[in-house]
Amino acid sequence: MEFIDLERWLDQHWVPTALCLAIILTLLIPIFAIQWNAAWLLTYAMLPVYMFHQFEEHTGDRFRQFVNQKLFHGFEVLTPLAVLWINLPGVWGLGLACIYAASFAGIGWGLGVVYLVLVNAVMHIVAAIAWREYNPGLWTTVGLFLPVGTLALVRVSETLGVQWFHHMVGLALAVLIHVAIVIYTLKRAAFIRGTAGAQPSVP
Repeated sequence: MEFIDLERWLDQHWVPTALCLAIILTLLIPIFAIQWNAAWLLTYAMLPVYMFHQFEEHTGDRFRQFVNQKLFHGFEVLTPLAVLWINLPGVWGLGLACIYAASFAGIGWGLGVVYLVLVNAVMHIVAAIAWREYNPGLWTTVGLFLPVGTLALVRVSETLGVQWFHHMVGLALAVLIHVAIVIYTLKRAAFIRGTAGAQPSVP
């Protein structure tokens, strides 16, 4: 399968795949609990938690359409393939890297995925308050991101050997990812609006 075909296939199927993976990874937690401590287990749990969130957020392409309508007045600034690359290499890739780092370099180095969950939660909640309406992903933010993410942060922080610089690196990583997404969308919006005769493409 050519790369572009694989990219298109992932674009069409990654959201339901995320739900299947989230269920499988969640069902593995009791097995891992026998061998791993709570701090590592909660760090690992961030990945399936985020996948449940992605399923709510992106089913029916609703998050992308919501952002394009609400922030960019109907212009297709956030494209389907941009969403794909943000969520697979960005979220799944970072989550996996943090789990490896927590396992082999020290639990503190897994804080990147914990802060990714919490920073994303803050953005969803701030948006809901500012606009006084539901945004795609809000329910899993309130029901999963806040309680599980906060518990993970507390338990990892209590672990012997976790220092302030682990928090700084983890928080900086999470913030930089979100800043990079904002910069990408703003630059693309400026390009689209600067194109002669550009018209909104999102219904």
